[in-house]
Amino acid sequence: MMSPLRLQIDGRIFKDAQNREITLRGINVAGEAKYPKTPDIPSFVPDNFFDADNVSFVGRPFSLDDAHTHFARLRKWGYNTIRYIFTWEAIEHAGPGKYDDEWISFTIEVLRIAKQYQFYIFMDPHQDVWSRLSGGSGAPAWTLYAAGLDPRGFKRTEAALVQNTYDVPAEFPKMIWSTNYTRLVSQTMFTLFWGGRDFAPKAIIDDMNIQDYLQSHFIAACKYLAQKIHDAGDIENEVVIGWESMNEPHRGLIGYQDISVVPPEQQLQLGTSPTAFQAMLTGSGRACEITTWAFGGFGPHQTGRELVDPEGETAWLSATYDDSKYGWVRDPGWKLGECLWAQHGVWDPSSDQLLRKDYFAKKPQTGEPLNYDKFTNSYFLDHYRAFRDAIRSVWPDSILLCQPPVMEIPPKMKETIDDDPNMVHAVHYYDGLTLLTKHWNRLYNVDVIGVLRGKYLTPAFALKIGESAIRNCLRDQLKFLREESLAYMGEHPMIFTEIGIPYDMDDKHAYKTGDYSSQVRAMDANHYALEGSTANGFTLWLYTSQNNHDWGDNWNGEDLSIFSQDDPELPSGKILALEGGARSQSDPHSPAYSESQSTTDEQHVGPENLKNALRAPSITSVDYSQSIQENVGFRAAEAYIRPSPIFTNGVIRDYVFDLRNCTFTMSIDGTRQSPEQDTPTEIYLPEFHFPETQSVVSVSSGEWSIDSAEINSLKIQRLRWWHLKGDQEIKVQGVKRKPGDATDVSADDLTYLEQCQSGGCSVM
Repeated sequence: MMSPLRLQIDGRIFKDAQNREITLRGINVAGEAKYPKTPDIPSFVPDNFFDADNVSFVGRPFSLDDAHTHFARLRKWGYNTIRYIFTWEAIEHAGPGKYDDEWISFTIEVLRIAKQYQFYIFMDPHQDVWSRLSGGSGAPAWTLYAAGLDPRGFKRTEAALVQNTYDVPAEFPKMIWSTNYTRLVSQTMFTLFWGGRDFAPKAIIDDMNIQDYLQSHFIAACKYLAQKIHDAGDIENEVVIGWESMNEPHRGLIGYQDISVVPPEQQLQLGTSPTAFQAMLTGSGRACEITTWAFGGFGPHQTGRELVDPEGETAWLSATYDDSKYGWVRDPGWKLGECLWAQHGVWDPSSDQLLRKDYFAKKPQTGEPLNYDKFTNSYFLDHYRAFRDAIRSVWPDSILLCQPPVMEIPPKMKETIDDDPNMVHAVHYYDGLTLLTKHWNRLYNVDVIGVLRGKYLTPAFALKIGESAIRNCLRDQLKFLREESLAYMGEHPMIFTEIGIPYDMDDKHAYKTGDYSSQVRAMDANHYALEGSTANGFTLWLYTSQNNHDWGDNWNGEDLSIFSQDDPELPSGKILALEGGARSQSDPHSPAYSESQSTTDEQHVGPENLKNALRAPSITSVDYSQSIQENVGFRAAEAYIRPSPIFTNGVIRDYVFDLRNCTFTMSIDGTRQSPEQDTPTEIYLPEFHFPETQSVVSVSSGEWSIDSAEINSLKIQRLRWWHLKGDQEIKVQGVKRKPGDATDVSADDLTYLEQCQSGGCSVM
């Protein structure tokens, strides 16, 4: 008889074998998994870039020798869950059906080390804009050749923007890689992956449509890895608790109503922003004048026009390309050297005229209208079912994390055949304004989810003014996504499997000064939102073991890792000089300043008191004594190393950590307790904020103790609480530390907000 699953699903919550609710507090590991180890090709290295078959990911995310260091560090910081990043390319880079067993064996050994630290791990088949060769990560290079595309032609045609081939990689525009989703390569690959049978019936390879060819290889590769993990005998359930579906699926062109215009729902525009038809033209060597965009405080705005002239170079393979390299046989009706969409009558290459602007707006065979909702509930769900069934054929008890398209309405699975009791809804959310501008604007932000779901008559009403309002807005957006999940997906747990902040804010100001106050505020706001979301946990984006101040996460200029080789780690609270003499709660620079008071004031911000409102305090970086380090910055660790429920004897009603006042509070419904009377609720209690001898605990009932759990020789401080049944509450007061002075607000932020106060702004 099999032992009970280490982590079980009971309706909308996770439970352990003692019937306690489990809260997943996790991290994505690791950023290096996106690119090969041999040769070492981060996204700013041009060498050997196109020789993508002869690579190895053995050593990703880090070496076996270093694995203990990284897992111990993350466990010490209170993480109990890992979203384990791997790519399809890592498994099948050499060619179709050629699996890298050395990498798989290495991965199993890394997972065995993680097991020693008692992590819950779910496997993430990661991708960004399809492939490294199209400016992201994920699919092997051969998939592009199978689709008839030539990666060497992407640069001149702007079919994809790739840092490795950018003239000066260090000048690759920030976050511009993300616009690759709306350029030719990604639009084509995702359209073929999801809907090749409908939209590219001529694309036949090895006697199957390109859709079936790509999907079957992706699923088979993941199943092969799952089988090897299963065969290892000591990984499933012991450390790996489930599998997530493909990261951030994108519809490609499916549902585009008119490819001659940029669709109104395409909010992200940076640099050149072609229409889908313009992308087809430049991809075939034609010159086009394309609008250019920049991203400002309230979203994208047009800056001009630019001529993109490939001078005859195309993004498609030439007619002389030798298909025998990978051993497949392409159908004679699929001509190389010509745009695949032209071959399907979308446009006429002899006259460059658009023939069917609504080609992707409906199913060609039936005329059924298509939009993103239809895509999610048909093309995406069909693939998810196939992926789920493949994993379950190896491991019937596997938890499946279903990740639908980001920021879109989830599929309608509630009370259907897909309402699987062992399913989890995986959701991604980023504060887009902070992420794209790389600036924490504590003055204003936007309710993006509210705008997308039609909550406001005009987007201007989505404006949120003041830091408390911004924090509450982030929380309410996450809470809305949780409620939407229950309405559409059903009674299942939900995890935010990606959420995070950029660290290189304000032209890397923190790296020059040691002042991480903006990062602390942004990170604390995100965690405040997570704590208030009622979700079942999260896996923060990101941990990168090789992060550095020069290149960040070593991928497309991103810098979201909570760890960097160039920053010191947060010391224990035991060795810090403690601040004395609490100040008045009316002193805005006091750590005892009332959050509720500032919230009340900020609700009435208007033109008459705008400048005064800027003086309201916020969470700021700790000003440690000079005996530690002058102007030291601990990479906002004081905001992400925070208390959290881990095992709850009952069901969590709510919990929150007030960083300003260093106070943790939680309330629970204890009517559904474990039948074992000696089973405690356990809370991770970081020593930095809560030195054992200087923490004050108050409870509604029962007894408590602060001690340390020992995990693989690590001592991790926890609070254990034995309480009665019924509604219960706990409050833990830690050490309040003096905040630094970081009240500056940029002139641009102030000017823009003043314009908005007078009705003269637009929002994303």
